[in-house]
Amino acid sequence: MLKTRPERTMFLSKALEKILSDKETKKSYNIQLKKACGVALEQLKEDQNLVTDAQNTSSALPPLKTKSSLDTDKYFLPFELACQTKFPRIVVTALDCLQKLIAYGHLTGSVVDASVPGKRLIDRIVETICNCFNGPQTDDGIQLQIIKALLTVITSNHVEVHEGTVLLAVRTCYNIYLASKSLINQKTAQASLTQMLNIVFTRMEVQAAHVNRLREQRSTSGTPRGSVSSDHRPPLPDEVDTLVQADDHSKQDDTDSGSESLTKDEEEDGVGEIREVVQYLVDQVVKDCEVDVVDGSGDAFRTPRGDEDSTSSCGLESAASREEREEHEALSSQHLLQKDAFLVFRSFCKLSMKQLTEGPPDPRSHELRSKVLSLQLLMSILQNSGPVFRTSPLFINAIKQYLCVSLSRNGVSSVTEVFELSLAIFVTLLAHFKQHLKIQIEVFLKEIFLNILETTTSSFEHKWLVIQALTRICGDAQCVVDIYLNYDCHLTSANVFERLINDLSKIAQGRQAIELGATIVQEKSLRIKGLECLVSILKCMVEWSKDLYVNPHSQSNLGPESVPSELPDNDSGRSTLTGYESTGSLNSTASEPTPVPVVIPVRSLDDPSNYEVIKQRKEVMEQGIELFNKKPVKGILFLQEHGILGPTADDVAHFFHTDERLDRTQIGDFVGENEKFTKEVMYAYVDQMDFAQRDFLSALRMFLEGFRLPGEAQKIDRLMEKFAARYCECNASNGIFASADTAYVLAYSVIMLTTDLHSAQVKNKMTKEQYIKMNRGINDSRDLPEEFLSSIYNEIAGNEIKMKSSALSGKPKGRQESVTNEKQRRLLYNFEMEQIAGTAKALMESISHVQTSFTQATHHEHVRPMFKLAWTSLLAAFSVGLQDSDDVDLTRLCLEGIRCAIRIACIFHMETERDANVQALARFTLLSATSPLTEMKSKNIDCIKTLISVAHTDGNYLGKSWHEILRCISQLELAQLIGTGVKTRFLAGPGQTSSGHPADPLDFSDKKRLAHILESMGETSSQSVVVAVDRIFTGSVRLDGDAIVDFVKWLCAVSCDELAATPPRMFSLQKIVEISYYNMGRIRIVWSRIWQVIGEHFNRVGCNANEEVSFFAVDSLRQLSVKFLEKGEFQNFRFQKDFLRPFEFIMKKNRSPTIRDMVVRCVAQMVSSQAHNIKSGWKNIFSVFHLAAADHDQGIVELAFATTNTIISDLFEKHFTAIIDSFQDAVKCLSEFACNAAFPDTSMEAIRLIRRCAKFVAEKPAFYRDHSGDDMPAVPEQDRVWVRGWFPVLFELSCIINRCKLDVRTRGLTVMFEIMKTYGDQFMQHWWRDLFNIVFRIFDSMKHPEQASEKIEWMTTTCNHALYAIVDVFTQYYDGLSPVLLDSLLAQLKWCVLQENEQLARSGTNCLENLVVSNGSKFDAATWEKTVNSILEMFTCTEPAALLTWRPSDEKRMIEGTETSDDHMAGTDLALDASFSQFSFDPDSKSRMKINDRSLAALLIQCVVQLELIQCVDNVLFFPDWSRREDQESLAAVRQAAEGPDDGPITHVVPPEDGMYKLLDDSLLLKLVEALVHVHHFARDFNLNQERRNILWKYAFRGRFKPNLIQQEVHGLCCALRLLFRMYEDELRSTSWPAIERQLFAISRDALRHFISMTTEAHRSAWLPAVILILTRILHLPDDRFRVHARHLYTIVCQAIVLELKPEIKFLLKRVLLRSGQLYGLIVV
Repeated sequence: MLKTRPERTMFLSKALEKILSDKETKKSYNIQLKKACGVALEQLKEDQNLVTDAQNTSSALPPLKTKSSLDTDKYFLPFELACQTKFPRIVVTALDCLQKLIAYGHLTGSVVDASVPGKRLIDRIVETICNCFNGPQTDDGIQLQIIKALLTVITSNHVEVHEGTVLLAVRTCYNIYLASKSLINQKTAQASLTQMLNIVFTRMEVQAAHVNRLREQRSTSGTPRGSVSSDHRPPLPDEVDTLVQADDHSKQDDTDSGSESLTKDEEEDGVGEIREVVQYLVDQVVKDCEVDVVDGSGDAFRTPRGDEDSTSSCGLESAASREEREEHEALSSQHLLQKDAFLVFRSFCKLSMKQLTEGPPDPRSHELRSKVLSLQLLMSILQNSGPVFRTSPLFINAIKQYLCVSLSRNGVSSVTEVFELSLAIFVTLLAHFKQHLKIQIEVFLKEIFLNILETTTSSFEHKWLVIQALTRICGDAQCVVDIYLNYDCHLTSANVFERLINDLSKIAQGRQAIELGATIVQEKSLRIKGLECLVSILKCMVEWSKDLYVNPHSQSNLGPESVPSELPDNDSGRSTLTGYESTGSLNSTASEPTPVPVVIPVRSLDDPSNYEVIKQRKEVMEQGIELFNKKPVKGILFLQEHGILGPTADDVAHFFHTDERLDRTQIGDFVGENEKFTKEVMYAYVDQMDFAQRDFLSALRMFLEGFRLPGEAQKIDRLMEKFAARYCECNASNGIFASADTAYVLAYSVIMLTTDLHSAQVKNKMTKEQYIKMNRGINDSRDLPEEFLSSIYNEIAGNEIKMKSSALSGKPKGRQESVTNEKQRRLLYNFEMEQIAGTAKALMESISHVQTSFTQATHHEHVRPMFKLAWTSLLAAFSVGLQDSDDVDLTRLCLEGIRCAIRIACIFHMETERDANVQALARFTLLSATSPLTEMKSKNIDCIKTLISVAHTDGNYLGKSWHEILRCISQLELAQLIGTGVKTRFLAGPGQTSSGHPADPLDFSDKKRLAHILESMGETSSQSVVVAVDRIFTGSVRLDGDAIVDFVKWLCAVSCDELAATPPRMFSLQKIVEISYYNMGRIRIVWSRIWQVIGEHFNRVGCNANEEVSFFAVDSLRQLSVKFLEKGEFQNFRFQKDFLRPFEFIMKKNRSPTIRDMVVRCVAQMVSSQAHNIKSGWKNIFSVFHLAAADHDQGIVELAFATTNTIISDLFEKHFTAIIDSFQDAVKCLSEFACNAAFPDTSMEAIRLIRRCAKFVAEKPAFYRDHSGDDMPAVPEQDRVWVRGWFPVLFELSCIINRCKLDVRTRGLTVMFEIMKTYGDQFMQHWWRDLFNIVFRIFDSMKHPEQASEKIEWMTTTCNHALYAIVDVFTQYYDGLSPVLLDSLLAQLKWCVLQENEQLARSGTNCLENLVVSNGSKFDAATWEKTVNSILEMFTCTEPAALLTWRPSDEKRMIEGTETSDDHMAGTDLALDASFSQFSFDPDSKSRMKINDRSLAALLIQCVVQLELIQCVDNVLFFPDWSRREDQESLAAVRQAAEGPDDGPITHVVPPEDGMYKLLDDSLLLKLVEALVHVHHFARDFNLNQERRNILWKYAFRGRFKPNLIQQEVHGLCCALRLLFRMYEDELRSTSWPAIERQLFAISRDALRHFISMTTEAHRSAWLPAVILILTRILHLPDDRFRVHARHLYTIVCQAIVLELKPEIKFLLKRVLLRSGQLYGLIVV
């Protein structure tokens, strides 16, 4: 409650009166105090009287802005004097009154202090308050009042103190904390210090924000407003206090606790007003803050108020000037506030640097308490720092110069509390200032904290605190990635992240150096903490890359109708991996979340590709440096080869100067070598140093701090020589040295002095006089100044020349000897920490002014190289933890770490890392290891659950790691069976189980052990495990396209392993069926990929030797197929074909009748139930039936054919458009049925169905034309019916003809030509060409070697039938076929004639005859010429010319009466009566002889063909059988005439007009005559060659007669003569008569001459038809022609008349002579 004005006056007067009433005041030594109090009371009464009239009543204290508020300053004197009395009651009263006056704004002290010019009264007031504290002996009440008064001064918004005054107030509270014996006062002082610092630094931040706001307003508004709004004022300090209190509850709690302690003290002392005043002060500040925040009134940091006139005059200023003035004032105030904050911060930094006393620290000592308090306050400052403190160069430099140096000492303190605070401050610096402290952070981590983890002598408490701090660091994703990016990816920085991972991994594995006496519990807790750090790092990586992770359960690849009905999956990507986000930010008090990386579309500063290049370059550099530290020359060459180091000596020297990782000893050895290049490097190394303006000793220190001097004197000599030259070059004008020789000698002497004074091996140390004496005369025979040498000696004696600290020299080398007790451990630890502290402090001081850039990571891709670097150490830690320990917490951390590692490897598609982690996890499940299942523990069950969780959440990324997971799941099912007691046999027995686990022989009589094992196995059958496993398979629908293919692929691989076991298991096979059902609704492209894998697996399983397995596979296929077929299929797709292909494969490869029958029944059922949905699947159906058609099992064949019959007979009508693509397969299937010789009835029925198929083609050609299949996209529309319809039918019929037995092929041949004859009118010309190519394939069977009997049967039946049928078809469709097929037909006939088969050759000539006879009337001239030429070619090709040259082989002889079948031509019968003349016929024996010489047999066939060709020509020209009839009639006519009168006429036989003679022109007929005459001459020559005939008779024809060609000789001559006489008599060919006549003359004369020259009667008898033909035809010539012929033949006739000839011949000769006599008048009639 606020005081009214009378109450204020009363309050002041009471305070003064209380001081006056004190007995100590009345004493003589306090006379000035007494007098001052009296004057003050009098003045108070006067002032009250002056203002009484001017004021109305008021219920509150005077307004703060009234003029009277300034008058209170004159009342300060009595309170000052009271504070100087040192009497507690007086001092407490004075301090209490001052505190209240300041708190209510009645004492501002803004006026100038008259006693001390340049200072304000408030400074004097603060000094007075502070002087009340006189050390530990100061009264506790006074201490408490001092704290309250100083806190009021600092926190009040009515007074303003800066610089020294602030420091004085803070220092006094600090000293009270240290000196006070009252615990309450200590806590109050500490809380007050905390609040003071918060106010000082928060005012600075608020003022800076106010200045920035003013600048923004000035920049955004071009014209200032008319009046300055009250909003432009900076917030009151009280506002800041309120905000700080609201945001930081921990600080408020500290303050409240201090107030509570204060209250207790006051109550004990009887001063109850203190609590009320302090509480009232806080309430007032809060209330003022709330009012000011609401109405915006009041000015921050008000200066002491002047009169109202000055305030009102401000309103007359222009708005612009007012803004400028405010901004200027704000800037001035900001500068002062920053200076105050800087001074306070620096002071505490220096306080924290103070060294502790040697020996064990005393917790109650001022030094330790001071250090702890200063560190606590520094941590408070850092944790609550604002933007100004975090970014201002002033404070950043202060942190570098003071705080970091302080931490370098305190960070190795043996005092746990100091060490812990140092760690906390470092963590805070890392959280808020890492962008400014890049190098400092590296030093802290590298030189201090990680060394503490690594050293073997550090205590458990230190290790524990370090690893706790690392836990906080590792919990911040941004910090972890930044550490890797800025240190491990920086060329000259240490690999902090890598080292951190390795150290934590060693700790987590239990390989860290535990100090002497550490308990097992401590070691375990440290291990767990190390694992927590590693897991936190992995979680940070997961969080950093979480935007790249695609949760397979956030979306489905199926439509709603296809998702299997399972329990709802509420598992999100984050909840499946608990705590993947950072476990805690470094800024534990901040409310904002840890920054999350975002995808930056433009190239940013932290481009991952750039940093990967840097990292690779750094690895090469580190390798080179490591090599250098062993072999300097090799290291330099290595770095130069990889482009890291330049080739010049300057480059190498610069490298020596700049890289701290080089071994200083190796540098010294290298530059001391006497090689050319090394000397150049040494010269460049020294020349790059600047010794200007340096004294000799400092220059020498600078020179020697970069390397260790080598041990050889010559090397030292070269180095000192170059140093001396360089020093004199840089300091040519110093005048000390006469030459460089002096500097050289002196440098050498300094080295000797250093060794002498500081080497433990030198006992008699050199004195100063000895050193001066040693250096006499070295300066060009003169002495150097004695003072100069003396100063050198003194400095060397006090400060040894050392190398500067480096990464190698400053690092503790570790324990060299075993520690035997705690005291020795502490000594070693302190020694090592001193080394570390010295190195760190030196580094901190050297880098305090170095500016470096710190890159803040933003890219996701940084995690990839981080994980690639760390994953081996991480996996080792987790694996060892799972292997060695059964602790639940440790197991949980290891599994969580492995889960995170798998997630990261999956996200970035790091296959090796992913597979390694998954394999490790699978190994610890004991489901895929070599350990027996009986050893399974709870941790192994947890591993199983984790593995299942990984499969569930990271399925999209697992790739081939699915193999390990699914193999474990397979074995898990086995473990579940064992656990439920179903398959306990797997627990016992020799060898190994089907899972590959070694069998564990058990005595089942040990029921307790068996029960324990079953219980352990039973945990694998828990509901959670079973459901989780099922979710993997039901959740497969949510995997993406590539993932589901991998999943299926490896599931099939595991299934193969199961089926290969003994006994086989079908767990995975069942799951394959399930996931096939679940995923059937995927898009067809993905499903095709899935089924490609599953289908191949079903192919293998369906052919398994175990019929049970095969049967299950086929039945599963049936179920899936029915389900798949229900979905239907659009036209021109082939998904059904791919799906049903396993049926075809199983049918083809599996020879089990049961399985084959099952396949056929499954397919038949599909046809029966899903025929309306089948499209491309018909191909597979017919393929299965095609394979079934060749089976020997009657049931399989009959079922398959019955279904095929149903399809052809019924379904063709209903679904022909769907089956049309498979029409060819259907016909092929029927063809196979027809070719199954075991079931002839089925064969005939199949041919009938093929005939029905042909009917479908004929009746529905439009279906084929309108349908374009994908297998023949380029087929023209008009040809589709041929390609897809007619051709398959006719082709398969030809296959039936070629493959089947006689009755079936005969039926097939009949049907094929029946189809041609019936539907040939629908065929196009080019179709006929393809068709005849098929038809001609019938004769191809003659080309394949088979048994002779089959060849004979084929020749005598099918070939003949086919040849005649071909000619019939050609004749029927001659008009369409002749232009395109005549040549082919003639060629085919020629081929038949030329074959080494008599019957085929005969058939060929007969068919040629039929072709010409049937179609000759339609031939044109060109066709006739083609036909005649073909006949002539046959004559030429079949001429047996080799008969004249044949010789028997040595091995082959004619064996009479034997049978042989060595050659298919050896069985050729030679009928002598058919092939030779009539005298070769043996009417008694009808003998036949076998020819075993193939060449001779072929010659004999040629002879037969020649005779057949003669007959063919004769029949074509004169009508078949006319020649034979003419011969008979002519002979009869001659005999009749001979029996009659001598001059009786001889009947002339008139040739018929039916022959083709009249259709041929003269040239073609003459060609035929020429060919016939040639055959006649060849046969006559052979018949006259008795020697050749004897050879053939001896070796080939051991018969009664020699071989001869009488028939060819006679028939050829007769045919030629008939043709010539016919042409000679034809009036239409009169133009050719001369030529004909010449040929007749020649042939007749030659024939008759040969006839009369014959020596045997048999030969003449054979020639009888020819001679009769010649003579009768001459006799029937007209007289004019007869006269001509008689003139040529007369002599021959006269010669013949005397021979013994047949009566008929004699008669004709007589008639010729008689007619000749009559014509020439020799005979008188």
